[in-house]
Parts: sequence; C-alpha cells; structure tokens
Amino acid sequence: MPTAPAIPSTSRVTGLSWPLIIGSLTYLGFLAYGNLLLGDGDTYWHIAAGRWIIEHATVPTHDPFSHTMRGAPWTAHEWLSEVIMALTYQAFGWAGVIMLTAAAFAGAIAILTRFLLKNFEPVHALIFAALAVMMTAPHLLARPHALAMPLLVIWTAYLVRASEQGRAPSFWLLPIMTLWANLHGGFTLGLALTLFFAVEGVLHARQKNETLVAVKSWALFVGLSLISALLTPHGIKGILFTVQILSGSYALDHILEWQSPSFHSIQPLEIWLLTGLAVALHQGLRFPIMRLILLLGLLHLALKHIRNVELIGLLAPLFLAAPLAKQWQERAVAGRQLATVDRIFQELARGANRRVVALTMAGLVLITLLSAQLSDPLLKKEISPVDALQAAQKAHLTGPVLNEYRFGGYLIYAGIPPFIDGRADMYGDDFMKEYFESLNLTTSDGLQKLLQKYRIEWTLLPPEIAAVALLDHLPEWHRLYADKIAVVHVKKMTPEEAQRP
Repeated sequence: MPTAPAIPSTSRVTGLSWPLIIGSLTYLGFLAYGNLLLGDGDTYWHIAAGRWIIEHATVPTHDPFSHTMRGAPWTAHEWLSEVIMALTYQAFGWAGVIMLTAAAFAGAIAILTRFLLKNFEPVHALIFAALAVMMTAPHLLARPHALAMPLLVIWTAYLVRASEQGRAPSFWLLPIMTLWANLHGGFTLGLALTLFFAVEGVLHARQKNETLVAVKSWALFVGLSLISALLTPHGIKGILFTVQILSGSYALDHILEWQSPSFHSIQPLEIWLLTGLAVALHQGLRFPIMRLILLLGLLHLALKHIRNVELIGLLAPLFLAAPLAKQWQERAVAGRQLATVDRIFQELARGANRRVVALTMAGLVLITLLSAQLSDPLLKKEISPVDALQAAQKAHLTGPVLNEYRFGGYLIYAGIPPFIDGRADMYGDDFMKEYFESLNLTTSDGLQKLLQKYRIEWTLLPPEIAAVALLDHLPEWHRLYADKIAVVHVKKMTPEEAQRP
C-alpha cells in the first residue's frame, strides 16, 4: 500500500512561527489605524513631562505645569515611559509615537502567543491571542501602560511557570520588576500576583511535605521583588500611589476609564464572559481553586473599572492554559483537522528561524518608514482644541484659564498652565468635586465662586457643557470664539482694569 507523501516542515521551509506572524500582523494592524492610538489627551502631557525631565535632567517631585496646583507634591511614577515617548516624538513625530505603542503591544501579544503554545493546541492559542487583542484594543492608547504590557505578560507567565514547576521564579526576573516600576504604576499588580503565586506554591508544596523549602524560596523572591520595585526615584511612594488612586472615590466615578463597562452595546468583555461560560458549562470544565480565585479577582477589577478589561485578555489565558489544555486533551474526539492543515499549525508552533526574524523586523521597519512618509497622523479633534487656542493666543490671553478636563494635556503640551489635566491623583477628590460640580452647575453660584476663587480670566470648554450656557449670560463675560470642539469666553475688564498700563 503506497504511503502518503511526506509533508515538508513549514517552519523549516519558511522559518516562520505563530508568535512572529501574530506579532507582525498586530503591529501592522495598529500601524494602519494608528490615529486610534492618539485618542487620549493624556498623551500630550506625558510627552511634555518627558520633555521637562530631559531638559532639567531630573524627575519632578512637585507640579511644574498647572496654575492651580503649581508646586504641589506630584509623583511622576511613569517618568521613564515619558522620557521614551518624548525622545521618540522628538525624533519621529506622532508617527513615531504610534510606532512605539504598536510595537510594544505587538511584542506583548507575540510573547503571550509563545507561552500559550507551550500548553495549548495552536488553534486554541490563536483564539486566546485574538481575544487578547480584541479586549485590549479599546484601551490601547499612546500612554505608559502600553509600553509596560510586554513586562506584564513576561512577569505573569514566569510566575505561572514557576508555580507549576514547584519552585520559585529565577532571580533574573527581578530586573523586569525594576524596569516595570519605572515605566508604569501597574507594577503593583505584579507584586500582588507574586504574592498570590507564592501562596499557591506553598500550598502545592504542602502536598509533598516540602512546605519549609517553598516558604523560604518564595519568601526570598517576594522580598527581592519588593526591593526591586523600590529602585525608582520615588521609592515607597510608587507603591503608595496605587493605594492613593484606589482610595479616591469621587474622581474614579467621574473619569470614564475608571468607570464600570457599559453593556448597552456589545463589549469584548461580554463576548469573553459569555463564550467562556458556555464552554465551561457545556464541557464541565474545572479549575484549581487558587486559579479560580485569581480569575474572579481579575473579573472583579474588569467589571469595576473598564481600563482593567485588558487584564482578562492578557493574563487569564496564562494561568488557565495548563488546566484547560489538560481537560481538552482528555476530551479529544475524532474529527481533527486535515493532516496537512494540522501539520502546518503544529510546525508554526515551533520557534522562528533567526534569519527570518531579522528579515521580518527589517521589513516592518521599512513599512514603518514608508508609512511615516506617506501618512500624516491626525490628532483627535475632541482632545485638541487647536483653532480655539489659536484664537485665544491671537487675543493675547495669558491669564489663568478654566479648561475642560480632557483639554488639560493639550494645554500643557502647548506650554499653557491648565486649570486641570489628567493627573487626577495630584488634584485630589475635593478639587475634582468642586470642579465637576461647578461646570455642571450643581449649585446656583458654584461656577461664579470657582471663577473668582482662582481668578480665571478666560475659559476653554466644550460647547455642550452647562457652564458654557451660563457664561453666555453672565454680564462680566463675553464669547470670543466657538466651534464644534471648544468655546472661548473672556472676562471683561472693569474700567479700573482698562485704565491700568
């Protein structure tokens, strides 16, 4: 009986691998729609902060930007990301900022795919990688959290691997924590995960009567992780920052990314939850109790704050991979993929050829350079009141301004001290409450008191906000400029002020 012809190894013929393919496609996809990455006003002040750090060769400890909080204590906990963003912007403009963000996220997805392939069949790994992209995309912005995503995945993946191998992680992982702590405040989640897997590792060791050894090894790693996280310009303040953020209630309730996700329209989290629930109920899947607790904890964070939805997509597959893969292998049935397709999928799960990786990277760089030459990134108008600010500058308005929250980053970027910007942790709940209630006319004279208290001379507010309508009717104010993005009001000078030189 003739034998089937040998199917050549795809990885040996092409040198490709799934992580390389998925990472490249992710990068190109976000490079093509890069304007979506520039949709947040905080990008402006992050670049301005990086520029300030470069110019002064130091990390600020007090606010150098606003006119309401000038000199107030400020923890620039994302200083390294801001320097990287500023240098990239200075060298390549907005196209470079898009490239940097897309590359960081593509790296995170490629790393995630590589780790998932160690447990999952390729098709399952690709599904989870696609879900991770889908769940992260709405919050993928040119901000420090994007630069820290590869470190988040690496840290979690090696914690999971160490726990499953019955040991503490290697000390080479510690520099990752130090780098992460200087890039983004989310490193505190990494510390929490370290403590969680330390507990899981000790519980597993009890079953083998190796509790003391596990306690010593994990305690040492947890302690060194904490020390590594303190190696920043801020020390313990970097860790306390998370406590400060989560302890604030008013600001978190009024900033969109800190609100709960709305399910009035289809959300990636809803798709993930319904699909996971259907599979679990249909197949009777079971998870180790500690992994189930961790999953529920991340779900709680995602349901509480929309910005945490990405954690489900990026982290849950890592610690669910081993128990899921084991149960799916036990339930394997007939009707697998065609032999050729199955072989291709399996071969691409291997590591890529170094020469092909180098050629792919070179190709991506070439495409990036061409894209930067042929495209002109458009900044989102809703956060960039360009025309309104030009009108204010032509009128020589230089006094204290009352601006809308999302315009604050652009003002800092333009060199104008804002009333408020995206650093809600620095402004505090009392200030935020006074601000929002005044602009929304919660009280009859709240806006007038705010204008007088901070000696506001002009305002930069969106037309739909209630304060704009009131300013139109206040006799001491007049409208200077208006478009669909922003309205500028100017305080009229009194006769005494007009006579001053």
